[in-house]
Amino acid sequence: MPLRSANRQLSFDLLGEDLAADDVDDLSPRSLPETTSDGQRRRKRRSKRKRGLRSPPIVEEGPLRRDAAVVEGAGGAGFAAADLMSVSVVETVCESSEAERSAASCVTYVGVGVELRQRSVSGSGRLVSREDATSSCGSSARESAAAAAAVPEATSAAWRPEANGGGKKLEKEDSLDWERYMKENGNVLGEVVRLDNSPFRYFLGELYGGNSLRGTISAGNDKKRQRVYNTMFHVPWRCERLIVAGFFVCLDSFLSLLTIMPARIAITIWRVLKTRQFLRPNAADLSDYGCFVVLALGVASLQMIDISLIYHVIRGQGTIKLYVVYNVLEIFDKLCQSFGEDVLQVLFNSAEGLSTCSTDSATFELMRFILDEAIAVVAFVVHSFVLLAQAITLSTCIIAHNNALLALLVSNNFAEIKSNVFKRVSKENLHNLVYYDIIERFHITAFLLFVLAQNILEAEGPWFDSFLVNALLVFMCEVLIDAIKHSFLAKFNEIKPVAYSEFLEDLCKQILNDKTDDRQKDLTFIPLAPACVVIRVLTPVYATLLPAGPFIWRVFWILLWSVLTYFMLAVFKILVGLVLRCLASWYVNLRLKNKQHVD
Repeated sequence: MPLRSANRQLSFDLLGEDLAADDVDDLSPRSLPETTSDGQRRRKRRSKRKRGLRSPPIVEEGPLRRDAAVVEGAGGAGFAAADLMSVSVVETVCESSEAERSAASCVTYVGVGVELRQRSVSGSGRLVSREDATSSCGSSARESAAAAAAVPEATSAAWRPEANGGGKKLEKEDSLDWERYMKENGNVLGEVVRLDNSPFRYFLGELYGGNSLRGTISAGNDKKRQRVYNTMFHVPWRCERLIVAGFFVCLDSFLSLLTIMPARIAITIWRVLKTRQFLRPNAADLSDYGCFVVLALGVASLQMIDISLIYHVIRGQGTIKLYVVYNVLEIFDKLCQSFGEDVLQVLFNSAEGLSTCSTDSATFELMRFILDEAIAVVAFVVHSFVLLAQAITLSTCIIAHNNALLALLVSNNFAEIKSNVFKRVSKENLHNLVYYDIIERFHITAFLLFVLAQNILEAEGPWFDSFLVNALLVFMCEVLIDAIKHSFLAKFNEIKPVAYSEFLEDLCKQILNDKTDDRQKDLTFIPLAPACVVIRVLTPVYATLLPAGPFIWRVFWILLWSVLTYFMLAVFKILVGLVLRCLASWYVNLRLKNKQHVD
């Protein structure tokens, strides 16, 4: 009982604090207007509390809800509920002042007026909320007393277990029945089920429902099919078509060096001799003179080299294999090609400067032209020697009877695939790579011509059949390797076959002298070094055709064979040039029609 009284006193103190807070709050919409009578009433209430009035403090509740957090635990919940249920005081104040006797205000305040509502029913009763209830002014105090008496009944009814459903037992749902679920799904925890280890049943299971190759590879589509067709058919065909066209472009340039350049030099000399006036040559004439000097000095330098000595040195190598020597020489060949292009560009620039210079700077321009000419002679003599050594190595592999040619082809070609296929290349780099393959194809043709000349001079017995077989083997391997290399380059770098058609269109425009701003798309082939090698190889063959006799007679036959060879090469040059121009014009028009049709 003392504990109950102490708890009740604590509740009254809490309610008194709420009253003090409400006295300060002026924003409540339910509060009365601030008048003189209101101030007098508040002072009277304070004086009554000071005189020891045991009635509970009057609390004027606003529309704002005040929640009371009850102390957690069974004990705390018990005494808080008992106190709040017992404390429900209604005080009706009806006072009138002398100034306002005609208008009597009657305000009914509910001291606690609290209806408890249980928010969550738990074992310990964690949270209880308090709702304010205010009864409006009535005509009589009897109605206020009846309303105050109904509060404990409502509160007690709210705390009954039946009212909140506490006495009702939850029904078990089928989806929450754990025992039933575990019976239906015994392997829900991922336990490994013991399999039947019978070989026969395992074989039947694999036969009817096991893993197959189709299950391990995703199904393809039309895009994958087109990619396979491009790798197998479209890219090899278009690449080989481009290489063949480029080969004949290189042949045309080679024939132009041996036919057109000597004819232009001869015409210039004849004009000087006829007019007996030496005029300053233009840039084209100076370029022809420079190339002719390089060609003549290159052939003269190779004439001093003993081919048989180099053949025996290469064949007698025990530590360095033939395919290693060939690969090393091929690397130097590519380096010389790149450097030779720069050297010729510098030489032609010097020729243009010498042809257009003034008289004061003519000496300086002439000295610079001579220096650039000397550099060009050295560069192309070295390049000619590299090509000659490479031709001798190939001839050694063909003549050898220990499958040296097969070893050379396998090592060289597959090393080329390894060094190019698995690299990330752009479309421009692929364009340059195709041009390198074209030049390499022409160099191999020159090497086979060297082998043919050597067999004519030194071979005994039937040799043509074996030479033809070996030559076809070399060509077929080169074609196959180029097709494989470009097919997988296009596949790995996602380059469409139409790119090779664009490369061929650029080459055809170059044949037709359709100048473009981007000169990097042109096929740059310098035939000086191959021409030196071919002339060096064919000279002994022509020497065997000369009859024995006086020197003048031999000079006559040399001139005769030279003129016949020149006319033969000139006719060949005309045929190749005309056919190339016709085909180039036809292909450019075809591409133009296709573009218009697509547009």
